[in-house]
Amino acid sequence: MNRFGSLAVLVCAAMLSSCEKNGIQELMTTAPAARIKFFNFGVNAPGVNFYANDAKMTAIGSATGTEAVIGTAYGAAGSGGFYSGIAPGQYTLSGRIAAATDKDLAISNVATTLADGKFYSYYLSGIYNTTAKSVDAFIVEDPFVPEIDYAVAYVRFVNAISNANPMTLYVKNRATGAEVAVGAAVSYKGAGAFTAVPSGVYDLSTRYTGVATSAISRTEVSLSAGRVYTIAARGDITVTSTTAATRPQLDNTLNR
Repeated sequence: MNRFGSLAVLVCAAMLSSCEKNGIQELMTTAPAARIKFFNFGVNAPGVNFYANDAKMTAIGSATGTEAVIGTAYGAAGSGGFYSGIAPGQYTLSGRIAAATDKDLAISNVATTLADGKFYSYYLSGIYNTTAKSVDAFIVEDPFVPEIDYAVAYVRFVNAISNANPMTLYVKNRATGAEVAVGAAVSYKGAGAFTAVPSGVYDLSTRYTGVATSAISRTEVSLSAGRVYTIAARGDITVTSTTAATRPQLDNTLNR
């Protein structure tokens, strides 16, 4: 296990050192060289297990030792938010219903190519269609800066709200009052660049271009030096309740 968490290994290469009848067998394995996270941010979507082609990448255990039928619920990340290892190549990524009813029905499919040594995040997004039993989905690369400056934190913004206009993420340091924009406006299914900010406790907000009031806000988020974070917007932008699970929210995920 490394600092990115436990890896879901798809492919192992085994080689024999000798063809002799009594030859010593030497097994050699290579760890998967791509990494991916999974998020269920599809509003009203059922709990799912995530797949790459037909290989199950995430699941939830139960007290009986069998797979639970709850899957990764709305608003949650698969595998506890850790990256899963996967061999580079072409895949169809999907979220499949975990419950007994419609078990393993794919509610999303995205064809993509995962490159050697790169990191990715796959999101169910938008609003679940209960008739078609489908939801939007997209994948973004998580391009960490080549050399981490351990004096600052790195933050980027992902927009997973289908009925919101492009938004810009702002972070306001609670100690100094200084506020900065994290990149430019990000459209639905888009991701901004990782931006360095001083470590500290911040109030977060998103705003539409030319609008002074916040579309979404969240207070008291700690951003630690040497860490990399993704702030993702999820939910239904039309929901005005302050307690509804489907209200627009800002999710804070540690990338590394």
